[in-house]
Amino acid sequence: MEEGLPTVELLESIHTFPCEYRFKVIGQADDHFVGRVLAAVRQELEEDSEPRFSTRTTTGGRHVSVTVEPTMETASHVIAVYSRLRDLEGLVMLL
Repeated sequence: MEEGLPTVELLESIHTFPCEYRFKVIGQADDHFVGRVLAAVRQELEEDSEPRFSTRTTTGGRHVSVTVEPTMETASHVIAVYSRLRDLEGLVMLL
């Protein structure tokens, strides 16, 4: 298990897979952060299309929150997506 990530056991005790899972990713509001988030999720899940998502920019415009809600097949996939998202350039917080 990677430090700071949920365990498979915890995820399976809270969710029934497959299910829609919500990732909240907060980062610097540059022109490409949202695209990097979506690309990371798509690549990890090997999807051609973007999952359902929404964005919200802070009042000052310095940060953007990206909520991504893909269908996750297993708890292991959730952990893999978290691992990929943690490496994003411009990441401030991952929930």
